[in-house]
Amino acid sequence: MTETTGPHQGAEEALPKPVVAVVGRPNVGKSTLVNRILGRRAAVVQDIPGVTRDRVSYDAEWTGHDFVLVDTGGWASDAKGMAARIAEQAELAISTADVVLLVVDATIGTTDEDEAVVRVLRRANKPVVLAANKVDDQRTEASAATMWDLGLGEPWPVSAMHGRGSGDLLDALVAVLPDRAQIAEEPGGPRRVAIVGKPNVGKSSLLNRMARADRSVVSDVSGTTVDPVDELVSVGRTVYRFIDTAGLRKRVNEASGHEYYASLRTQTAIERAEVCVVVIDAAETISDQDLRILSMVEEAGRAMVIAYNKWDLTDEERRRYLEREIERDVQAFTWAPRVNISALSGRNVERLGSAIEAALEGWETRVSTGKLNAFLGRLAAAHPHPVRGGKQPRILFGTQAHNCPPTFVLFTSGLMDQGYVRFIERRLREDFGFVGTPVKVEVRPREKRGRKR
Repeated sequence: MTETTGPHQGAEEALPKPVVAVVGRPNVGKSTLVNRILGRRAAVVQDIPGVTRDRVSYDAEWTGHDFVLVDTGGWASDAKGMAARIAEQAELAISTADVVLLVVDATIGTTDEDEAVVRVLRRANKPVVLAANKVDDQRTEASAATMWDLGLGEPWPVSAMHGRGSGDLLDALVAVLPDRAQIAEEPGGPRRVAIVGKPNVGKSSLLNRMARADRSVVSDVSGTTVDPVDELVSVGRTVYRFIDTAGLRKRVNEASGHEYYASLRTQTAIERAEVCVVVIDAAETISDQDLRILSMVEEAGRAMVIAYNKWDLTDEERRRYLEREIERDVQAFTWAPRVNISALSGRNVERLGSAIEAALEGWETRVSTGKLNAFLGRLAAAHPHPVRGGKQPRILFGTQAHNCPPTFVLFTSGLMDQGYVRFIERRLREDFGFVGTPVKVEVRPREKRGRKR
């Protein structure tokens, strides 16, 4: 059981994957089963009901069949407050899935809540595979047989914890998956956009606003989003895959339990993305945490857009102070497009589309070797490297090693000052743009040849 990775290859890979929603009442082991199917610890697992709050997507594969596995929060018919929002997410997952994997606890037997879930499934009219979980040995297999009374066909006894019976369950699951050729999508898939930022800056509200639906659970409680959430969103005429991530803690080792793993996966979300929208709370002072997240995106080499959210909560005085903070602290990231937004009211959210597009264009920019060396020649003639210790290193040749992000390699006659390398980077931006993307310049001094005897 492995997770599928890497770019799309071939016509089959360009086709969309069928979607399997994993549903059930709280704490029956849905996330543990998801991890078992993926063959790794991806979903957050804790012995507390309600740890999974949003619906979360993972790419999975079994016997050559690729599919998307959607983990959901526990469904409860009498849920109130946040629990009701979580239940709503589970119902949405059912409505958008091709197949539903219903997980029940075989050690407890059929409950009223299980029957309530079954009623929702019957209304959805989707193929259902029934997993009777927590069958850890042969003695408990008889209890799984009692699940026939749910009227969903054969209950597949499985131990998500130990893997017992998981192969038979997956065989039954892939047997009812629809053919991938039934739906078509653009080869390569939509561009990936990660929404990142510290907790409670409005990342989930922004995703909901752009998706025009309550896609993520939103609450004033800091850290509501635990798992990354993927959503296809149309911005103008372009479809993007948005990833809403858990708010980053100050330091990963300060977080505990499921927050620790969520923080690690937020970093992974940055790596998965092509462009990151860094959300900063405009109503609060820009913090070290905000700056650390900006640095993380730059170090990962991803395109970046900075969204100053909650603009509607700022008065004239706060905006004046914010401009000073940006000038003082965010100066190193002036290359990233800036949009002042209100996710709650929708103010300027539509401008994010053009900012994301510009950042991706800059990220993919390639400069020909001829143009680059002509630029370097003019630059060195007008601003030669300072003489150090009686020596003046020269640029012999330059080339763009790759784009995404633009990375340049300079072959030189000797070591160059970091200040001069940063100067070259600034001038590259002035001449070639590179809006919304980090630019990396690597220097490779010529090796000194040993004297011949």
